Amino acid sequence: MTTIAPTGEQHTIEAGGLRAVVTEVGAGLRSLTHDGRPLVMGYSEHRTPPGSAGVPLLPWPNRVQDGRYTFDGQERQLALTEPKFGNAAHGFTRTLPWRVLMRDEASITLGLRLFPQTGYPHILDLSVAYTLDGSGLAVEIGVVNLGDTPAPYGFGAHPYLTVGEPLDEAVLTLPAAEWVAVDERKIPVGRRPVEGTPYDFRAGRPIGELSLDTPFTGLTRDAGGRVRARLATADGTRGVELWGGEGVEWLQLFTGDSLSGEHRRGGLAVEPMSCPPNAFRTGEDLIRLAPGESVAHHWGITPFQR
Repeated sequence: MTTIAPTGEQHTIEAGGLRAVVTEVGAGLRSLTHDGRPLVMGYSEHRTPPGSAGVPLLPWPNRVQDGRYTFDGQERQLALTEPKFGNAAHGFTRTLPWRVLMRDEASITLGLRLFPQTGYPHILDLSVAYTLDGSGLAVEIGVVNLGDTPAPYGFGAHPYLTVGEPLDEAVLTLPAAEWVAVDERKIPVGRRPVEGTPYDFRAGRPIGELSLDTPFTGLTRDAGGRVRARLATADGTRGVELWGGEGVEWLQLFTGDSLSGEHRRGGLAVEPMSCPPNAFRTGEDLIRLAPGESVAHHWGITPFQR
């Protein structure tokens, strides 16, 4: 009998010393290396993604409190996929098989038609394109509303950056002026300035023993309109950078303290998001997709070395 991986078929793309492995299930980034050096916390093809490592989060990132929300006057109840906290978490697409739409040596595009789900009576065409070039990995996440009613939408992704050293020693640079406190169920309770707090990484400093499962916003962008978060070795000689393009208004950082074994604090999840946790309930930065409307978001990962 032929066995298959829990994440289905494995798709490998390569270019300029970069190599990525993308999964059929969830359209996730299972591995990304540069000249053999890991840039993200990978995992064996014989297991499911630890801590949702590498997967897109669609059609909402993070959590919806109690799985309940109201949209256009209609009360809705999502399935509670995070029973420990009583939340609906990370959308629907992490465990669904995606089909290959286009592929060449250095790029792959996967697609998924999402039909109505419990608490989400909409039809979306979703796509995720991974492209490698000499500078790094670029990702485009696209959506089209195929239904006849407006749909709430947000995007997120869940890569864990790594520099091959203990996370406590890694130096994080994060251009975010605000952090969001969360309650015991990981639901936001209010924005706060990072100034004078352990959450201020604007100038770059070691993570130390700080435990993070924290949304950040008030993002500073470069001249090209990109926000850039950087994780470097203690001596600053090499590292990895995650960038987010227009529409990436939030970054969720997670140190992975709740993961087990080698994956516990094995990488720093830097999650580009278009909206904050609980956006289906609050409406904050939530996208309202009209019938036939499409939107795309871009993010990527770049290695650096001095």
